[in-house]
Amino acid sequence: MNFVVYTKNDCPNCYKVKQVLELTGSDFVMYNLDEHFTREEFYLEFGEGSTFPQVICDDKKLGGCVDTVKFLKEKKVV
Repeated sequence: MNFVVYTKNDCPNCYKVKQVLELTGSDFVMYNLDEHFTREEFYLEFGEGSTFPQVICDDKKLGGCVDTVKFLKEKKVV
């Protein structure tokens, strides 16, 4: 499983999802707001009003931190 995480600075849930992915040994790439993408690009991809982080696993949009942990539990990774 390969993960892509869209984050922003000073985001506690972004930090948590990064920690979880590191602890599970998952492969992931992180993209940061204003460094790798704009807020407008973020909303075009995930929908107006979407919150950070947003996680994609193998082209499947998982959602935020809670949804990602739920997915990892369902896949018996955690």
